Amino acid sequence: MEYIDYYKVLGIQKEATTEEIKKAYRKLARKYHPDLNPDNKEAQKKFQEINEANEVLSDPESRKKYDQYGKDWKHAEQFEQNQSNRQQQSRGQQEYGWEGDFGSGDHSDFFESFFGRQRSGGRQTAFRGQDISGELSFELKDVYHTQKQTFTVNGKNIRITIPAGIEDGQKIKLAGYGHPGANGGPSGDLYITIYVHNNTPFKLSGNDLHLNADIDLYTAVLGGEKTIDTIEGKVKLKISPETQNGTKIRVKGKGMPVYKSEGQFGDLYVTYTVTLPTGLSEEQKALFKQLSQS
Repeated sequence: MEYIDYYKVLGIQKEATTEEIKKAYRKLARKYHPDLNPDNKEAQKKFQEINEANEVLSDPESRKKYDQYGKDWKHAEQFEQNQSNRQQQSRGQQEYGWEGDFGSGDHSDFFESFFGRQRSGGRQTAFRGQDISGELSFELKDVYHTQKQTFTVNGKNIRITIPAGIEDGQKIKLAGYGHPGANGGPSGDLYITIYVHNNTPFKLSGNDLHLNADIDLYTAVLGGEKTIDTIEGKVKLKISPETQNGTKIRVKGKGMPVYKSEGQFGDLYVTYTVTLPTGLSEEQKALFKQLSQS
């Protein structure tokens, strides 16, 4: 397996902190994201390398193994176990008066022997491949509808469906799309974390949306209509006479879709804020005064 310098991929020093790794990853992931580089195979390859580097270096245990074993870090546990077995075997040979020359070499020589050139008749051990972690980002309005995404992992084009109503921080598991296993072992899995950014005037609570809407004093007193925006178009609301400041109404079914529940939606809650008129003329002030005395 070719050695990849994950520190170089992210453009950071080997002594980088966890926060520096995270910052470098996010910056590069935005730059090389497939959505921003359609039909650019080099960018897709770079994006895959960035995700792989972040997966390894952001996890303390994986980073420790990578720093110690280099390209063979994925099989570090097997290496350490077999080193332990060999030491026990060596002690046993010495105890019973016989020793063998197992030779010497670096980690790569050992792994090549253990996984690729075992003695005739020896049985190779199958190992499961490592999992891969990635992330996708959406705007709140995007996840109102089901999304389809295509990206490349380990040279494979993967097309997935993101159901409408998926929530921020939710993870999707794609079994068998991680790193390939060794000696016929199964591939690892791919885990995708979804991030949903809310750049709307709506406040999200579960599947419900909350919105503040201003109405003028005259409409609040006499009643009328108010047109507001929803995630999907505009709606016209009827305002009852003598509506008080802070009144909250529910618009049924105008919230976010319920995840994996076709045709089900949360509600939209609208809170009215009554705005007082400013810049009144003397005549208008007189009318208010007259009204207050009636």
